[in-house]
Amino acid sequence: MNERPAAPEPGLVSGRQHALDGLRTVAVAGVFLFHTVTGFAPGGSIGVDVFFTLSGFVITLLIMKEYRSTGRLRLGVFYAKRLARLWPALLVLCAVVVLVGLIFPSSGWGGQEADAIPAAGYLMNLSNFGAFGSSTGGGALSPTWTLAVEEQFYLIWPVLLLLMLRFWKVRTVAWITAVLAAGFLVSRFFLVSGGASLARIYNGPDTRADELLLGCAVALVLSSISPGTRLHVSLQAGVRRGGPFAGLALVLAVFLLKEPTEPGAWFDVFWTVGPTALALLAGLVIGWLVLLPDGLFSKVLGHRWLSRPGRDLSYGMYLWHLPVFILLIPLVPSLAVRVPLTAALTVLMAYGSFRFVETPIRRWASRRLEPAVVRPAPEPVPEPARELELAGRT
Repeated sequence: MNERPAAPEPGLVSGRQHALDGLRTVAVAGVFLFHTVTGFAPGGSIGVDVFFTLSGFVITLLIMKEYRSTGRLRLGVFYAKRLARLWPALLVLCAVVVLVGLIFPSSGWGGQEADAIPAAGYLMNLSNFGAFGSSTGGGALSPTWTLAVEEQFYLIWPVLLLLMLRFWKVRTVAWITAVLAAGFLVSRFFLVSGGASLARIYNGPDTRADELLLGCAVALVLSSISPGTRLHVSLQAGVRRGGPFAGLALVLAVFLLKEPTEPGAWFDVFWTVGPTALALLAGLVIGWLVLLPDGLFSKVLGHRWLSRPGRDLSYGMYLWHLPVFILLIPLVPSLAVRVPLTAALTVLMAYGSFRFVETPIRRWASRRLEPAVVRPAPEPVPEPARELELAGRT
């Protein structure tokens, strides 16, 4: 008789973290402001840094949940579910942009055919710094470089994490992950000091790996401690003091920080340590939200007006906001009109993507990949009834 795997122990991050969904909404709003009213929010691109850290955190939690429940991770199912979750909406975006651009070549979407290939293939980050011979950055599909960085990371991280878990405890793996992040910081230092281009530093899968890994490390730490322990209490005290500072620093950075683009001392300092510092701040905010779920800030971000868009629409809003804005540039000259119109159309397109593309395909994939999740197991038969049933069969 086969024994069932032990049920996962209750942890600090069991269940959906609605405050983190709210954080997604805030992050995508920062990116939206950066692309539409750059002068007002010159540092809005740090929403990308928050996304990277949050993505590393969430993907590691998903892996750890299955690993602790079953003792393994079905890599094929994992990758299939990630593609079902993210790829269809991206393909629809690429198809719509290319089709409209072909029909109306003078529109803002004209001439995007070359960009659609690396965008759909999760290679836009490499194209943005000319890894294939010429840069395709700057078009409506250029922001898909962040999706490429994440998907390239997802190809390696699950395998590496499972390998480390075979030899070390979770808390040890968390320390190793942090050391790996520091290693990529050192690697970026050599790139910057060696005169690498801004496009290379900005878009590289290696130059963003520390941000993702720091999110992974936070997830591993939080999944390795039990509620009520001394470490738990100490971490709560730490984030109670540091969390508000980190959140305020990120908000101020959105409106005050202008990432350097010209070579110089500030360029070298920022592009060496800046991504790591922003990821540490984002990781501290994530820990603050998770460790103090009843705090005021967690409740605000967890409110349905922020958490539901973050859960259901943030991906679509990230995909569509810049293409919509670029399409409207020749049609709506007034920035004061174009920005709110872009916001409204972006939310509309994101809802359409969620309702008619993402949700149906995700449900179909769940039925195919996780039938036990969709079809509940039958209720256990009481012992006396079980004996009568068996007797009737003999």
